[in-house]
Amino acid sequence: MVVVFGSINVDGVLTCRRLPSAGETVIGAEYARYPGGKGANQAVAAARFGANVAMVGRVGSDENAALVLEALSAAGVSLGGVRRSVAPTAYASIWLDDSGENRIVVASGANHEVRAEDLDPAQLESGSWLVAQMEIDPEQNRLGMARARRAGTKVILNAAPYHPLSTHALENVDVLIVNELEANDLAADLGLERGLERGGLAAAQRSAEMFGLSAVVTLGEAGSVAFHAGKTLTIGALPVEVRDTTGAGDAFVGTLAAALAEDQPMEGALRAASAAGSLACTRLGAQSGLASRAEIERSVGSVPLARDEPGA
Repeated sequence: MVVVFGSINVDGVLTCRRLPSAGETVIGAEYARYPGGKGANQAVAAARFGANVAMVGRVGSDENAALVLEALSAAGVSLGGVRRSVAPTAYASIWLDDSGENRIVVASGANHEVRAEDLDPAQLESGSWLVAQMEIDPEQNRLGMARARRAGTKVILNAAPYHPLSTHALENVDVLIVNELEANDLAADLGLERGLERGGLAAAQRSAEMFGLSAVVTLGEAGSVAFHAGKTLTIGALPVEVRDTTGAGDAFVGTLAAALAEDQPMEGALRAASAAGSLACTRLGAQSGLASRAEIERSVGSVPLARDEPGA
């Protein structure tokens, strides 16, 4: 089972020819609402890959809640762990340009009310995976991961958006996933310089060695690099025509969790996750752009993989 502990949003997407500069107004954008939130997106991605998925989070009692809950239910995600809050359902304003690049601002609303106690002990068992992100209160996130770990559940932390990670938090993580910007923030926390090679990748490798976890740095169209079991795995991405990068990272995380929950080896799970992330860029919307397992399996053979010794 995959238990996703985290955020549920509605995404208001504005598509425009180019993103505005500070103080500038851009006319001619199109607007649409989609279900979103890193937690919810990752839950749907895991379910589409075939995992048994439970969502743990909070929504308001507003019309936006109906949109996001209907989408989760339609994907086959269990909603028993989703509670109602007095606060409104979280809302993300997403600006998207013709190249597929985005800018995102989130009003957290009910996501601030998520608590570690919302996790059902019956779902936290040996063989399950907990997936956490950082769009809820950091302390509740830490407590939820610790609670899962005590119950024998393995933990994936997608450290996005980045907040400083305590030793206590990382001690409860089995797989840490960051993008290049987040890896650089991690490097700064560890006293390393910024930059990919000696900064972000070095920070991921050091975290893997210090805490006995697997660390993955996603690099967009360049694929990803993973430090796992004393080895470095370099995973490519599919060459695709990008329409919307929103949710690509969530597709990667959710698919990786689903594959690991099936006891797939890390190499195969990473290749499936890379294919899912690439395919998500070809469609508009964080959840509507998520690929099915059949689509991922047809593409995964085209994802290149290289194995190297760390530091080689």
